[in-house]
Amino acid sequence: MSSEERLTTSFPLSAYAFEPSPLTAARTAEFPRYLPYNEGNRTLIVEEDGTTLAAASAIPMRQNLRGAVLPMAGVAGVASHPLARRQGHVRTLLHQLLDEMRDEGHPLTALYPFRPSFYAKFGYVGLPKPRTATFSPADLGALLRADLPGEVGWERIGAGYPAWREFTERCLRERHGFAVFPDYRDVGLRDRDERWLLTARVDGVVTGAVTYRIDDHAGELAADDLLADDPLARALLLQFFARHVDQVERIRVQVAADELPELWLTDLAVHVEARVARPDSSAPMARLLSMDALAGLPAGPGRVRVELTGDRWLAGTYLMDGSTGSLELLSGTAAGGPVPDATLTAAGLSALAYGVLDPAEVPLRGLGEVPVDAAAELRRIFPRQVPYLFADF
Repeated sequence: MSSEERLTTSFPLSAYAFEPSPLTAARTAEFPRYLPYNEGNRTLIVEEDGTTLAAASAIPMRQNLRGAVLPMAGVAGVASHPLARRQGHVRTLLHQLLDEMRDEGHPLTALYPFRPSFYAKFGYVGLPKPRTATFSPADLGALLRADLPGEVGWERIGAGYPAWREFTERCLRERHGFAVFPDYRDVGLRDRDERWLLTARVDGVVTGAVTYRIDDHAGELAADDLLADDPLARALLLQFFARHVDQVERIRVQVAADELPELWLTDLAVHVEARVARPDSSAPMARLLSMDALAGLPAGPGRVRVELTGDRWLAGTYLMDGSTGSLELLSGTAAGGPVPDATLTAAGLSALAYGVLDPAEVPLRGLGEVPVDAAAELRRIFPRQVPYLFADF
């Protein structure tokens, strides 16, 4: 679909699937203002007799996989007409969409599923969902008495967007699993201008950032992802929040899955949760679309032969060798000596690459056959890591 064609095809179908319905005339009239933020998307539809039966889009993004920043296809807007569901249209669209994105150089893909088991059939594997930490600003009182080196900046996101974008680009380079939107999509945050931007700075350099809004007096300060280089940056951000003790009842902030808010301060009463439910509040999923994503990644000193089975995009036999500290892939069966063997599905290999499963868990999930000796090698090649997708789409 071209940009204007989305107004009468994919946009109404996505709105029916993900918004209150029927749409009001006022809501439909808002569709054109979203076109610039979708201009670079790849949108495919199934159409019959002028009626759109299904739609799916891919956003050309970038994601960090174990230190390498690679092109990633963010799948979004997957929807089908209520009279055309369960007829295979979405399957057809996803196959075509991922074929095209892979051929154009996107070795990774991620999405937020309406039902994880549906996308598991396409080789996707679950990633951890960020946690939400909720606490009273009164419990941050100790930070008000702390003399912290550095300073905070406070402005609306519309004005502070360049600093925000620059900092998230740095997070992309440094954080496993981190993904960012292309510029044309990301500037929507700036243009809507519905958030405050808080930054922590040390010697003039941004070391932490978070966007937030306050719903009402005596209400809630709702913060988005709290991004911090180190504990000092996090403390500077929380110290600012502590100053709202006489303004809001509670603070709610999103944090990465490996963050431990219960250890931030003594006597901090905090509720930490990750809620996963269908069809909303889903945890993200991701997969490899090409073996090119793995070549040259930082790796431990393991050596194993892997056969990939049952997938449209990943197939064949590869010798994986991380003995040099950089993963080398040799296709075929030649190994130059005895090498443990494993059989993996695309989801099984993706789970190891993203660091969300231990090799011993792979067969328990039905994602391959991994003997003990092969598991030991794979564990060395792909040490367990916690990915943090960040981008929500």
